Amino acid sequence: MRPLAVFDIDGTLVDSRASIFEAATEASRALGLPEPEYDRVRKIVGLSLPVALRELEPNLNDADLARFVEAFKAVFLRMNSDPDFHEPLYPGAMETLRRLHRDGWRLALATGQSRRGVARNLAREGWADLFISSHCAEDGPGKPDPAMLHAAMAACDACPATTLMIGDTAHDIEMAINAGVLPLGVAWGFHTVEEQQAAGARHVARSFAELTMVLDGFADLTRAA
Repeated sequence: MRPLAVFDIDGTLVDSRASIFEAATEASRALGLPEPEYDRVRKIVGLSLPVALRELEPNLNDADLARFVEAFKAVFLRMNSDPDFHEPLYPGAMETLRRLHRDGWRLALATGQSRRGVARNLAREGWADLFISSHCAEDGPGKPDPAMLHAAMAACDACPATTLMIGDTAHDIEMAINAGVLPLGVAWGFHTVEEQQAAGARHVARSFAELTMVLDGFADLTRAA
């Protein structure tokens, strides 16, 4: 049976560390809040935006939280309207995706981004042809709830035994465990190797080459079952 790899976007395929930190900083300034340290911002990435910003500023009332969310969105909208704005793929990401697709893997996305953010990424050259489905926080419960992975498996006609989740945060790992799929981490994103291991990651890859080796082993086991 063809295996399914579900990928996170931010911190896994796309290097959005600078843009997310800038958006959080500018949104905080707009509300007169203290500028957050990067270490606090990186820990909330992957959660749906209202949940993430609530964790960043837990003392905000509901009205101020709503303003914080809108300010964050406005910064990102302004960034994306700049023709020079670019969030690069991590080196090796596109080559890995193309190879998996060529080798018969089913591919999907599960992200804390908005649907607009997903559409922006699917507009990258070649991406729309790679992924069978995409799932985001606006579709229903966000990470670590397993809803996005359940939706991905349904869309791709897969089951937990043939599915794995690849992400860079403990939220991705916890979502995978909650869905009963293999949790894999990557070391180059927002959460540390230790944070992902503590959440239950089966393996944390230090490079796309290492990740590909792990995926090849999973594919061999899946096809032999």
